[in-house]
Amino acid sequence: MPVSIRALRQTSNERVSIELDSGEEIKATLSLAAELRLYAGKVLEDAELETLRSSAALSLCKTRAVELLSYRPMSAKELRDKLTQKGESPEAAAAAVDWLCEKGLLDDGRYAGMVVRHYAAKGYGQSRVRQELQRRGVPRELWEEALRELPEPEDKLDAYLASKLKDPGDRAQVQKVSAALIRRGFSWEEIRAALARYRDGMED
Repeated sequence: MPVSIRALRQTSNERVSIELDSGEEIKATLSLAAELRLYAGKVLEDAELETLRSSAALSLCKTRAVELLSYRPMSAKELRDKLTQKGESPEAAAAAVDWLCEKGLLDDGRYAGMVVRHYAAKGYGQSRVRQELQRRGVPRELWEEALRELPEPEDKLDAYLASKLKDPGDRAQVQKVSAALIRRGFSWEEIRAALARYRDGMED
């Protein structure tokens, strides 16, 4: 059954409320209202009404997706999950993410590089960085290329030992510092080599 638009009411700079004579109220973006050429008194057939409902939901989801990305970078998976947590349908969330990828505003490869550089700057090793890439939903096939941006670990390990290990002959202290480095994502091989360099440096 056809329905007509009773009123269009702007609710913010970007949003509008579409009131139908059936009592239904549809929230949408101003750009969608302009694109569909909506106006008070316009009659909508059943197919047009369904198009309006689905398009309105997607337009709001896209707006929310852009807003979320403006707060901090995310992976595609993180953004999809965040959108559904905010109440968006999985279909709208997936469509919004695809749209942002097509626009070049969402790029998992670029994001993976940012994650690697961030945790490398904080002094973390490869294992910990891999954990972060997984936790943030970065596709595994993008990890290796991003991890090439990790600097060699020697400088970070040497600086950490210099600041934390006062007596390399103290077994308990060595174990404590080594455990901390394992938690930071460095391998036993890297830590053993760093301890050897540290001891050699003290002997020199």
